[in-house]
Amino acid sequence: MIGKLTDTAIRNAKPGPKPKRLFDGGGLYLEVSPAGAKLWRLKYRFGGKEKRLALGAYPAVSLAAARERRDEARKVLAQGVDPAAARKAEQAEARAQEETFGDIAREWFDKFKHTWTPDGAEDIWQRLEKNVLPFLRERPIREITPPELLAVIRRMESRGVLETARRQLQKCGQVFRYAVATGRAERDPSLDLRGALPPTVQKHHASVTDPQAVAALLRAVEGYQGTLVTQCALKLAPLVFVRPGELRRAEWSEIDLAAGEWRIPAAKMKMKEQHIVPLSRQAVTILRELHPLTGAGLYVFPSERSRSRPMSENTVNAALRRLGYSKDEMTGHGFRSMASTLLHEQGWNRDAIERQLAHAERNKVRAAYNYAEFLPERRKMMQAWADFLDGLRQGGKVIPLRHQDAS
Repeated sequence: MIGKLTDTAIRNAKPGPKPKRLFDGGGLYLEVSPAGAKLWRLKYRFGGKEKRLALGAYPAVSLAAARERRDEARKVLAQGVDPAAARKAEQAEARAQEETFGDIAREWFDKFKHTWTPDGAEDIWQRLEKNVLPFLRERPIREITPPELLAVIRRMESRGVLETARRQLQKCGQVFRYAVATGRAERDPSLDLRGALPPTVQKHHASVTDPQAVAALLRAVEGYQGTLVTQCALKLAPLVFVRPGELRRAEWSEIDLAAGEWRIPAAKMKMKEQHIVPLSRQAVTILRELHPLTGAGLYVFPSERSRSRPMSENTVNAALRRLGYSKDEMTGHGFRSMASTLLHEQGWNRDAIERQLAHAERNKVRAAYNYAEFLPERRKMMQAWADFLDGLRQGGKVIPLRHQDAS
């Protein structure tokens, strides 16, 4: 199509007080702004509406190049496609080709982190940062192949952390599927790696469960020489046997000392249900001892560096190491195993124990309970458990309350 404009006319075009349009033909025109910018535009109709398409700026885009772009756009239009929509799709495709695994992983994490507990979210991102992102962060997500992903997972397997490797493969799969769902990838390569890792042998958290060993541990905690905040956390852990993250993030506003009750909000719980922890007399005594020191703040167990943050996730485990317990002997999570094992041995109602542990109920028939179910029995159990631990610590012969009732 021969146009009306010439390069000389374009070069000599002067700006005016208002935008000036110099038409070439076929809907192509040059718009001269009051500031002197010269921009190519294409006017066309689509779907009964008049539309505009930017074709670039002169002189970077010459008259000949602008005409070629006009002709290409009109070919697209002749196929029943809006040139502007086609361009947006091309640009989106180009961006998708450039987006990296690191970009998508961060977007995925920010999108879903509210569905996890704060500790869970922090752990998920830290593990990705340590194990996966150093190798895949800058890789375009569309280009990552199953063998490339497997090589990253094999690094963890070679360190002997097979369960970590399996979980990281699952998390990578979630990132890839998010990319597929949002149009940034075509498929999830982790699906091709099913069966690539050997099955893991389930390991339980290290825990002390023999009564004599429990007694020694409780006496060691009693003699702990660190800070009062850490010692109180160590003393309270076996009495409430919540998850370590739930303990260290405990807030004074959640605790009713008069009623002897701690209500943990659903957002903090792994199972996203409010959890009631009946507080024994011993637990209340510990909290009353601590209240003058931290009660004016938010957290029951604040960080030593900042009262606006909770105690570090490593504090209780580090304290156990100071007391001489290795990570293979006892952990902060191990207080839960201790309570579960001994309470079951003592004959307490299984449902009451599992509910107090806030475990996910695998049996769908049992899944209808609410957060307060078995509460009267749980109150009785928690006080009997505290009395049992007191007896162990003091070195006397202890007969569990449930066994007394059964005799």
